[in-house]
Amino acid sequence: MRVDRYISSNRVIDLTHQDLNAAYSELLGTFKNLLPSPRTRKKVLNELITREHAITSYLGEGVALPHARVKMKRPFALAIGRCPTGLSFGGQGSYDEIRYVFLLLASENAKNYLSFLATLARTFQDKSVMDHLWMARDLSDFKNVVRHAFSGTDERPARRRTKFNKLLTDEAAKIAKAADCSTILVFTDVFPASLAPRMTFPGFRVILAGEGVSDHELDHHRAHAALAVRSLSNSRLSQLRAAILLGLTRQIFGFKDRVCCVGGIPQSGQLDTVLVVDVDEEFESVIGHEEDMLPTGVSAEALERLTAIATDLALTGREGKSIGAMFILGDHEEVYKRSKQLILNPFHGYEEEDRNILNPFMDETIKELALIDGAFIVRGNGVVETAGSLIQAKAENIILPGGLGTRHVAAAAISQATNSIALVVSSSGQVTYFRKGRMFTLFEKSAGRAF
Repeated sequence: MRVDRYISSNRVIDLTHQDLNAAYSELLGTFKNLLPSPRTRKKVLNELITREHAITSYLGEGVALPHARVKMKRPFALAIGRCPTGLSFGGQGSYDEIRYVFLLLASENAKNYLSFLATLARTFQDKSVMDHLWMARDLSDFKNVVRHAFSGTDERPARRRTKFNKLLTDEAAKIAKAADCSTILVFTDVFPASLAPRMTFPGFRVILAGEGVSDHELDHHRAHAALAVRSLSNSRLSQLRAAILLGLTRQIFGFKDRVCCVGGIPQSGQLDTVLVVDVDEEFESVIGHEEDMLPTGVSAEALERLTAIATDLALTGREGKSIGAMFILGDHEEVYKRSKQLILNPFHGYEEEDRNILNPFMDETIKELALIDGAFIVRGNGVVETAGSLIQAKAENIILPGGLGTRHVAAAAISQATNSIALVVSSSGQVTYFRKGRMFTLFEKSAGRAF
């Protein structure tokens, strides 16, 4: 998603007020051509402040991302302000850490609003981008950094195209052709962003798998689609199972497909592995038939995002400690009938948009509430209904490997009793998917590999 299309140089400013209310008003003042009425801007400001009282816009790393929907023709518009001394808001301490405010306005008709927010949030997680923002000396320098950060251009060292990488990609294309593969799956986490060579495979569908694959990378590699999967270890192709699963749910792959996978050790900068996978032989016996992949009403985007959250919990835990968690996605009304609240519902009373897992502001909330016993119950569209729920479905004719606990039994049972998907994060770092009572391991952190 090209964020730079919605950034105008005259809406990148140095804020003169430290008070959050006044600072947001300054930024809204840059939208006079889009919001000509002072009354409209005042209404948007009140909405932003009301939201701020409910959920902070501070993402961490010195960045706040307030956002609101308005009536306008453009789908999105951004105003960006620097505040070197931080902001103040109701005596809350975290606001004095804010150095940059990215104010997003979205049209009421914008369909990919949460995806746009997620794209922004991923950019702020890029250390090189944040380092450049911090080093910008004056406003002109800051504007240039912002433009390059979101345009897909890169001033970092030129991409390295080693002889061996070229040799391996050429051989991968030959192997894929000889094996009658329909698709080539490239794991982009092998390369740091600044060193990724261009990999094109004429005559094949090319799918990129990695964390935060950008539109620029899709264009760069002439790829057809991207799968958001995070590497859980330093082993080769550790994301393979998750990538195939998500590709099946999005109908990028079919069970009859043969896929040529190209990868290497994450962040090594060196391709060294080519693997041909028959999807039906490797996966159909475990996760069922193609029509059973996604329950009715469950979106592939929600499953992909939930998988990313589960993977992040497995990898980093919370406050340095390993934790377990369970997520039930889809058929929420039937799931709710077979559950019991262990705590008061922490999501009660919030707008659906604010408690949707596609909203990047939900990440920290989910991770914090994962410390509480019980399951998250999530609608098929990603809206979280509740957390801290005890699952009480009956486990009938369910066979699981030894050593698994009650969380896995409950997940298998609820996925069998309802038309839902269950994802379980073990304290050991394993991420497991359950569908119709069957178990499918996506990642095994402790083993260092997932295939």
